[in-house]
Amino acid sequence: MTVHQFRRMALSLARVEERGHMGHPDFRVRGKIFATLGYPDQDWGMVKLTPEQQQVFVQANPDVFVLARGAWGLRGSTLVRLRAADTDTVREAMRAAWLANLPKTAAVKKVKPESSLRGRRA
Repeated sequence: MTVHQFRRMALSLARVEERGHMGHPDFRVRGKIFATLGYPDQDWGMVKLTPEQQQVFVQANPDVFVLARGAWGLRGSTLVRLRAADTDTVREAMRAAWLANLPKTAAVKKVKPESSLRGRRA
């Protein structure tokens, strides 16, 4: 996989924008980072998974996915070795990261059933 493919894949997801963070391009959904490029160098990307998702991806593809160092890695930051990665595997991980990092939506107001509206004037 190339840097260009990783970037294009991230930007193909709904409501994603590219910004910069600590000198590296990042990809955000509603302001939350779910993927980055260029750390620790140009051969790497990163997807922010849940720790449970991270475990699955790292165990299934250890030449592609590696925990980031320190607390970031323990919280789900997962490095992606781009040259070893295939697009289908990264697409799956990136979509999981995108979904895991969508902000929680506000509670939806309950709509009254139509039966409670009978007898009211419009």
